[in-house]
Amino acid sequence: MLNTLFGGIFDSASVSVITLNQFLLCVGVALVIGGMIAFTASRRSGYNRSFLASLLAMPALSCVVIMMVNGNVGAGVATAGAFSLVRFRSAAGSAKEIALIFLSMVAGLIAGMGYLAYAVLFALILCLVFLVSGAFDPAAKGLEKELRITIPENLNYDGVFDPLLGKYCARWKLEQVKTTNMGSMFKLRYDVVLRSGANEKEMIDQLRCHNGNLEISLCRAPGEASEL
Repeated sequence: MLNTLFGGIFDSASVSVITLNQFLLCVGVALVIGGMIAFTASRRSGYNRSFLASLLAMPALSCVVIMMVNGNVGAGVATAGAFSLVRFRSAAGSAKEIALIFLSMVAGLIAGMGYLAYAVLFALILCLVFLVSGAFDPAAKGLEKELRITIPENLNYDGVFDPLLGKYCARWKLEQVKTTNMGSMFKLRYDVVLRSGANEKEMIDQLRCHNGNLEISLCRAPGEASEL
């Protein structure tokens, strides 16, 4: 009864048919792999729930597509075209985000071909690589920040904050300077990497003493958030 219910209307003796147990096993393993990848991404990066849910589901989606193609070259070409359309309609992400997406897809493809042990082993190795690399990534530790400082127009901004930033930051770089308030002020934007254990409030208080108590903002670097 189940074989009849889940059988394809175009099945023939020349086409290998996937049983219900095989289908559930492959999809279940793909979901486990997706959970591993999503957990890895959540541990080392500030990705939102939507992106993590996508990483969780993508191996299973890729797995089902490959199982349904099942050796059909024409369907495989059409599937590749469909994946390309989905990619071009999505927002551009960082290199790490794209790598996570491809990891999810490739692991799902391996599981869909029936090599479940290889799929799990591949995902496990790549997840460990991401975790180890994240240990040396300042953004993953929340140390990479964007610092904006407003100063009066008569203050020479060239290197004026370098001694103070050197006390609290491992690295810093002035990325942008623009005028504001009818040209009576400058807004400086720095990309900084804080030292481990640096007191952010203390740094801001000392910066206020140098910029005339004008506006200062310290926020997460834009590259840390994901909106794919």
